[in-house]
Amino acid sequence: MPKPLRDPQPMLERAIADWGGHEDLWLFGYGSLIWRPEFSFTERRPAWVHGWHRALKMWSRVNRGSVQTPGLVFGLLSGGSCRGMVFRVPKAEGLETLGRLWLREMPTGVYDPRWLQCGTAEGSVRALAFTLSRRSPNFTGELSDDHYRHIFTHAVGRYGSSLDYAQQTLLELQRHSIHDAALARLVALAAAKEQEQRQSGNAADCDAPQAPVYVPGSPDKSESSQPSGPSKENT
Repeated sequence: MPKPLRDPQPMLERAIADWGGHEDLWLFGYGSLIWRPEFSFTERRPAWVHGWHRALKMWSRVNRGSVQTPGLVFGLLSGGSCRGMVFRVPKAEGLETLGRLWLREMPTGVYDPRWLQCGTAEGSVRALAFTLSRRSPNFTGELSDDHYRHIFTHAVGRYGSSLDYAQQTLLELQRHSIHDAALARLVALAAAKEQEQRQSGNAADCDAPQAPVYVPGSPDKSESSQPSGPSKENT
């Protein structure tokens, strides 16, 4: 486990104090929380926030990558807008849920938890979201398409690959009719890379000479170094 960037306990205590515990707890999910929340909730709504956007720009050296080959997970960066889901947790379960969330999302104190106003079809709610600062050492900065392709091909952590994580999130967003053009483009990059590798492999197979086919009654290899018929090569 990487060393903590910051002590997460004071941030948990501040989040609890800001919530107050007098009403149900709302949480905003924009990545894996949408398809793997790991907490109980009584209501889930499609939601959106302004001033923040989902970005696959946070290094992961345990869950979706390694120290040797860091992977990627989502962060909520300032600027733009983001569509996701809000979850309503009964107030009686709020403290336990926050504690479990901190163990999952904040073991190294990488995120900046913030209370954001989230729009929903039923009205606005104030929900806790895990945002990422561009000053964080875990923020990747701008990555080239080739760098994304390399990460998608090689980065694997204890919960699986970065590519699986990106694909799963995209599928879940689509299931909820949430369109994320930036994520769809990145996943398409990986698909194009896989297609390129398959085509390269097929071309290599076609260029290689076929092994001689044994025909019953023909001399075996020990009697003749030549196959029974003319050799054949695919072109």
